[in-house]
Parts: sequence; C-alpha cells; structure tokens
Amino acid sequence: MEQIVFLVFRRMRRPLIAIMAAYSISVLGFMLIPGQDDAGNVWHMDFFHAFYFVSFMGSTIGFGEIPYAFTPAQRGWATLSIYLTVISWLYGIGSLLTIIQDRTFRRVLEFSGFRRRVKRLYTPFYIVCGYDDTGTLLVEELTARGIGCSVLDIDSGRIDALQLQDLPMFVPGLRADASDSEALAAAGLRHPDCRGVIAVTDDDRVNLRIAITCKLLSPDKQMISRVQTRDMAANLASFGTDFIINPFETFSDRFAMLFHSPSMYLIYEWITSIHNAPLKDFVTPPPGKWILCGYGRFGKALRRELDVENVETRIIEADPGRTEPPEGTVIGRGTEAETLIAAGIESAAGLIAATDDDSNNLSILITAKDINEDLFTVARQNERRSDDIFGALAPDFIMQPSTITVRGILSRIITPLLQDFLDIARKKDEDWANLLVSRVSGVVTDRAPELWAQSLDAEHAGALHDLLGQGRQVPLCRITRDPQDCEQGLALVVLLIKRGGDTFLLPEDEFELERGDRLLLCGVSEARRQLELSVQNYNVLNYLLTGEDRPDGLIWRLLRRGRDAERPDTVQ
Repeated sequence: MEQIVFLVFRRMRRPLIAIMAAYSISVLGFMLIPGQDDAGNVWHMDFFHAFYFVSFMGSTIGFGEIPYAFTPAQRGWATLSIYLTVISWLYGIGSLLTIIQDRTFRRVLEFSGFRRRVKRLYTPFYIVCGYDDTGTLLVEELTARGIGCSVLDIDSGRIDALQLQDLPMFVPGLRADASDSEALAAAGLRHPDCRGVIAVTDDDRVNLRIAITCKLLSPDKQMISRVQTRDMAANLASFGTDFIINPFETFSDRFAMLFHSPSMYLIYEWITSIHNAPLKDFVTPPPGKWILCGYGRFGKALRRELDVENVETRIIEADPGRTEPPEGTVIGRGTEAETLIAAGIESAAGLIAATDDDSNNLSILITAKDINEDLFTVARQNERRSDDIFGALAPDFIMQPSTITVRGILSRIITPLLQDFLDIARKKDEDWANLLVSRVSGVVTDRAPELWAQSLDAEHAGALHDLLGQGRQVPLCRITRDPQDCEQGLALVVLLIKRGGDTFLLPEDEFELERGDRLLLCGVSEARRQLELSVQNYNVLNYLLTGEDRPDGLIWRLLRRGRDAERPDTVQ
C-alpha cells in the first residue's frame, strides 16, 4: 500500500502543483479586486469567501455571485479563473488516468493485491514456482487434496490461465521472477502456514536460486526442486534441498525395472499414480534390440539404465556434435524411414521416441509402425495438450515429464512414508511383488488405489489413542474392518507401519498397534473415510473390538455405565 501511495504522489506531483497554483492565483485575484455591496460601498472579498467561491466555481462552474453581485472586473477575473481551474483539473484527471494505465503502476497494484490475498490464507499451503505443465498439474493435485498454493510465474499468460482455472480452492498467483526474494516473501515464504517451496520452473538455474533463497531466508521450510541434469541435482543437494526430482532419471530407472521385475514396476506405478488415474495393466517388454531416437538428457539416462539391464540399444541422433553419442550412432531424427531402416527397425524389438519435440516423436512412431507393426513403442510426451494425439496413437508407454515430477512431489508431501516403503520393497524378489500385486488388485477396481498415511496419535486417532493408553491390546485387523459390519474387511492394504526407527513391511493381521504408530495404506477412498471414523469414534471402535453395537447418547451412557465398568473389553 505504501508503494501505491508513493507512486501516485510522485506521478501526480506536477498536476497537483498546477491545481494548487490555479486555485491560489484565483483566490488572490478575488481578494484584491474591489467589489460593491448593495449600498454601493466598496468592499473586498475576504479569504474565506474567495476560497469558497473558487472552490465551487472550479469544480462545478455556477451557483451565482456571492455575497453581492460582482462588478465587471470581478466577472472578468471569474471568467479567467474558470478556464484556469478547469484546465488544471483536466490536467490532473488526465495524469491520473495515465497513471492507472501505466504498466508499472498496475504491477504495483497486482503485487500489493497478491500479498494481501496470501496473508489471508489460513490453511497449510505451498509456494509453487513455475506454472507450466508441471506447475498446473501440481496445483490441481494439491488443491484436490485440500492443500492450498500460491503461484509465481514469469509468464503473465500462465497467471491469467490460473485465474480462469476451475480449482476447488482459491489460488493466488502473481507474474514475477520466482527467484526474486521479494516475490517469494510476498508469496508467503515467512507465512506461518507455509509448508514449503516447490521450484518447477523450466530453468535449472532459476530453481537453484529459489532453493538458495529459501534455505537462507526461511530454512525451516521444506524445499523441493525439479532438475534436468545430474550436476544441478548435486549442487542442490550440497546445501540441503529436501527433495530433488529428475523426471528423466526417475522414468529411466522405473522403465529399466520392467526388464527384471514387471510386478515391482506395476507396484511403483499403482501407488504413485496421480488422483483417480486409470489402473495400469501388467506389461512385459520384449527382449532384443531397442532403437533409441534422441540422445539428449532423457536418451542418455535411458541408455545408461538399459545398459545395466544388458539391453542392446541403437542410437539415432540428429545433432551428434552437441550430444556426443556413442560409436555406431545413425545420424538423423528418426522421422525418416531411411534412418530407422539403417538402425535396424525391421528386426528391432522396441523403439523409444525420446526427442524434445512432440511432433517428431509422433512422426517417429508412425513411421516405425509402418515398417514393423510388432514393435513395442515408448514415446516421450513433452506437453499435456498433446494428450489426445498420443492417446489416439496409443504407444505401449508414454513418458510425461510433468506427470512423473508431480507424482514424485506428491508422494513426498502427502505420504512421506512412501519412500521408506519403496526403498524396502525394491530389495524384495518378484514373488513378493506378485503377492502384493494380487492383494492390491483385490481391493481396487479400474482406478489406481489411493495412498494415505494414518497416525495413531491423539489428534488423528483419538479413540484408539485413548484405548492404547489404557494398556489395551489392539490387533491391526480390528481397525481395518467395516464400521457397519465387523465381519467384513475394508478395501485397503496396510503397506507399512513405522514405529520410531523401526519399519514393518506388510504387517500381519495380528500385529499389535501402539501409540504413535504411523501407517501407510492404499485402497479406495471409502475405506479411508471408514478407517478414519473407526479410530476416532469410541462407539465404532467398541463395535469393531467387541462386536456389540451400542446405542449412543447421554441417557444410554448413564444407564450402561455401571455394566460397562464391569466389562474390561469395553471402550470408554
């Protein structure tokens, strides 16, 4: 607000001086020019009457001559004063309109309004820096889970798109350089409800500067960043960035997993899917030679992981001078049949279109399929607006950097236990993975399971927390039952229980719970709501433990208090 007042007064300095000068000259003239009263005596208008007359004359032009009819000299001066004051007002109003249309002034207004809106946020929120495909999808997913956001982006078109987006929560946005510390402060960096900063701009250097600013000005906030190179990831990690995700490395690692553990890959895909995503089917890539079109950051990461799996790859690269591909690389984009044939497409088992151009990737897939229709195809889709086209082409795999980035960030924010689970699960064999796939597929339908965490503390599980505090033993299977029918299990799977520094993977039904346990679960949304009810509601929990459905209410409680006290298995 101070900036707005300062800017207005600085720009309006000359118009205000002109108006004040016009009024001063006019008032002085009326005080000096002699008038004549009703008796014909000479009189001089005092300052009050002169200022009063000039005030309504300058703004309205009219209302007669006071307190006596003017002399010709006074009327002549009044005529000059009218033009003088009207012109000064026109100058002032014109200057004010110019200020309102001024780009700098509008930026100040937007900045001030954005800061006020962020101050009024009273729920936990994250600052999202960058509103391209990744930022857009991230804000959609966070707000769908009831987590607020404030957005910074250098492109005004993206901020305009944010204002038009139909989100479940209001999300303030500002066109600004997200690496600017003042912009980050306005976005809520020091706000008590700000949980962290997520840097997902297109530029790694901007993300680095955001991370440095966050760690220096507000080190208690969680810092999450997307990177595109290993060097930048190491740089970010050197000063304690909490979570770093490289979508190319992440996808390459997961894709290579397909060749030795398809079930484990399927588990990764299911439990890290975005909200309400279709359930993916079991896929096994064919053995043999693979052709990789594009040897940029993504192509290099893929080849590195495929080499570990002993998968033979042949590279097609259009700009070998820049990317430095290995010997034997076919020079070309892969969009022409000649380059694909030269790389051996007719006998290849699979093809990966990994360039940074969606049109080229689509052309590569169409051309390759015309030559070898049995190919297993993988396509890199850089922009979400190409969903329909890639969907129509239907490759076996689509790699979307934005989706992979968002899935990684969400798992970090919403379910911190997920990384513990994935780290342990990765060490398991394929039989264990098959068993988990069968258990998860038994509780879901055509949509990926919802993943959530349940803490057994006083805030999130009041009834169960009190019961455990009384020394009662509660096995896990008791709280995973249907609150309406304790003979039926809920559609969920308990993936992990963390107790202090200990972790228990896929705990058995008879696992005894303790206060402070944190559970990682997956299943359908309805099961989540039912579980939350069971651990919070005393009557529901009592029904699940005893099988007795007691009426609720004060009278019933009083009538049954004595009898319940004699029953040690009753929840109070």
